[in-house]
This record gives sequence, structure tokens and C-alpha cells, in this order.
Amino acid sequence: MKLVVRHCLLSAVLLAGCTHFEPKPLSPETTAHQFEERSLTNPALKVFLDRTLQSTNVQWPLTNWDLDVLTLAAFYYQPSLEVARAEWHVAQGGIKTAKERPNPTTTVSVLHEPVPDAPSPWIPQILFDLPIETAGKRRFRTDQARHLADSARLGIETAAWQVRSQLRAAMLDYVAARERLVVLQLQASLHQQVVSRLQAQLQAGAISAIELNTARLALVRARADLADAERALAEAMPRLATAIGVPTAALDGIEFHLDINESKLAEDMTSNELRRLALLGRTDVLGALADYAASQSSLESEVAKQYPDIHLAPGYSWNGGSAGEHDWQIGATVELPLLNQHKGSIGEAAARREASAAKFRALQAKVIGEIDAAVASFRATQTNTAVLDALRSAQETQLKAAEAQLQAGAVDRLEVLASQLELNTVELARFEAQVKLQQAVGGLEDAVQRPFELPAWIFEDSQKEEGREEREKAETLKR
Repeated sequence: MKLVVRHCLLSAVLLAGCTHFEPKPLSPETTAHQFEERSLTNPALKVFLDRTLQSTNVQWPLTNWDLDVLTLAAFYYQPSLEVARAEWHVAQGGIKTAKERPNPTTTVSVLHEPVPDAPSPWIPQILFDLPIETAGKRRFRTDQARHLADSARLGIETAAWQVRSQLRAAMLDYVAARERLVVLQLQASLHQQVVSRLQAQLQAGAISAIELNTARLALVRARADLADAERALAEAMPRLATAIGVPTAALDGIEFHLDINESKLAEDMTSNELRRLALLGRTDVLGALADYAASQSSLESEVAKQYPDIHLAPGYSWNGGSAGEHDWQIGATVELPLLNQHKGSIGEAAARREASAAKFRALQAKVIGEIDAAVASFRATQTNTAVLDALRSAQETQLKAAEAQLQAGAVDRLEVLASQLELNTVELARFEAQVKLQQAVGGLEDAVQRPFELPAWIFEDSQKEEGREEREKAETLKR
């Protein structure tokens, strides 16, 4: 019985070294409050930008944000990146799990066997099970976990590109809505001036009521377009805040700058070299390759299971008779592949590998389609913008001629207003073409994942630094 007691004590010592569970409750009220407290004037965000931009001369708080700096703020706040990092940490934990060797097991039993002259009829026995993995199963299992971790790591880069893409689109929508509103305000003002002059001419009997009604209808349409632009601007602000990862109130008093002109790098992004690099090096393409490698390692692991593991089973028992007999035994357990040879699991793993290969080919075809569509859209909008540029130049010349005729007394003010309205209409069309051109440039950037280079710290949890500073402040207050 002393042997049994010793065994129990050994088990207690081993259990004392185990990791203990620590509860970490999640409060919706707390997380909601933390989100509402986010802002673009956060001192911790400035520290983050200083470290990223390698400069401490950033004027703070910033009142005018461009796309690159706002992208860094989105990387700091966006919860989608936090999710991607968490999934990568889970995958990294899978590597550690895959490397672990199976633990041996022990069985303690007591056999009742009355023996003459023995002090006790109870015979203690200890049996061990020492598993030995064969055929490189642990290596294949570890390789699979590493490939999955690589895929999760690339998923962070893919998520970062999606953050930038969504931010760029939301910022373009907001800036375009704001500038469109200015153009439409001028258009409504010109229509109002036309209506006022036509009213004066109607009272003088120079025109009919039909001409005035036509101008009034044009004014109503212009005001409707203006109201629609105001609605679009109001809706664009929450979308921009969501893309950054902050509440809408955090954008109050902030100016955003995005040059709605043709990107100088757009022509470079249509080159065959960048197309080749995108097909080979996009983060989602590399992630799909890592998934395929993981499926191949999984198949290797299933094939290796055809070779059974060995379980050594040494044992010990003590018969406390007069002779004090010590009995030792050794045994081995091996699986007998009589009913199946793991062909089902091997076939399933082989099918998963084929499915992974099919997903990769589908993704690569999708990437090719995205690049072709982005290039075609860029070329078409580029041509349309050039045509509208020429039309605007012609309309500006016509307006100058009308103003000269007005000064010479050859025409009245209504002729100049008509020319201004025509130029405003062309300006609006050209502006819409510029917006579409910028959308096409954004599509090119997404398709080739250029020219923005993701920083190395994208894999770090930026919020941890903020939490560390808050903890240090709390400790200082306690002291």
C-alpha cells in the first residue's frame, strides 16, 4: 500500500505544475464604452504615429489627415486586424501543440490473492504505457501546423490590405461628396439667378411664362440634386468612421485630404511585371498556397498512420510473502490493421488536398479577372476624363467670349449665366469622371497590392502599448 501512496503523491506533485485557469469576463458595457472613447486626438495614438513615422515633430492634434496617415490610424484601431492577429496566435499555439509528444500513462491496481504466511492478501501492481510514435507522424503534424500558422500570418496582411482598401473607398466617398456639394451649390445659385432675371423680364412683358416655368423646373432639379448631395455627405461620414474603427463623433472638426486626380503610379500598376508579381505574391495567393501545403502535410500524416504506433507496457507487482517476491513484466501493444488500413481517412485527406488546390486555382483566376477589370476600368475612365478635359477647355473659352460680349454690350447677363451653367455642368461631369478614375486606381491598388507597403509592425497588437501605458498610470496613482 505504501507504493500506492507514493504514486498518489507523485501525481499530486505533477498536477501542481499545471497551468491554472484564470477567468477573464467580457463586459459589453465596458467594451462599448472603450469604443466610444476612441478618438483621433488620443495621446497614445500620437505615440504610435511617432514610432511608426520615426518622428516626434508631428503637430498634435492633427487637423488635416491624408490617406497614408489615416491608414496608420485605421491599423491602430481596426478590430478586424485584432481578429486576424488573434487567429494567428491561435495557429501559433497549434504549432506548440503539434510538437508535443504523447504523455505516458500509468495504472495502479491492487490484486487480492490470499497467500500463506503473507502479511496481507493484497498485491499492489503498477502498469505503464509508454507510447512511441512511428513513421514521422509528429513531424508531419508539426509541418501542417506551421503551414496553417503561415496562412494565418498572411491573413493579417490580407486583412490590412482590406482595411486600407475600405478606408480609401470610404475616404473617396466622403471627399467626393463634400466637393460635389460645392459644385451643386454653385449650380443651384446660378439657376436661382436665372430665375430671378427671368421673373423681371416676365414682369416687363419680354418673355412668356413658359420660359420662366422651364427655368423654375431646372432650379427645382438643382435643389433636389443639392439635397441628395447633402444626404450623401451625411451618410459618408459614418462609413468613414467605421473604416477607421472609431465612433462618428471622433471625426468632428477633422479635415480629410485626398487629391482626386489621376495617380502618377497608376500607369506603373498596369505593367506586366506588376501583374506577374500580383499573381505570384499577393498575400491571399500566398495564403492559399500555405493552405495547400497544410493539406499536403495532413495527407502525409494520414498515410503515416498506416504504420501503427508502439505502446510499451512495463509493469511491476510485489507479493509480500515470506520471500518478498518482486515481479517485473514487459509488454508491447501494436494496432493490427485487420479491419481497415486507414484508407477512409487517407482518401478524405487526399480529397481535401484536391479541394485546396481547386481553391487556389479559383483564387488565381479571380485575381487575373480583378487585374484585367481594374486595368480596363482605368483605361476607359482615363479616356473619358481626357475628353471631358477638352470639353471643359472649350466651355471656358466660350464663357470668356460671353463675358467679353457682355462688357461690349452685345449680350445681356442671361447669356453669361447660361454659359456659366454649361461650364458648371461640364465641371460636374468631369468631377464624376475623376471620382470614377480614382475608384479605378483604387481597384488597381487592390488587384496588385501596390504601391503601399505594409509595415512590419502590422503583426503587433498596437492596443497593447496603450494598455501598458494605462496600467503604468494606474500603478503611479496607487503609489
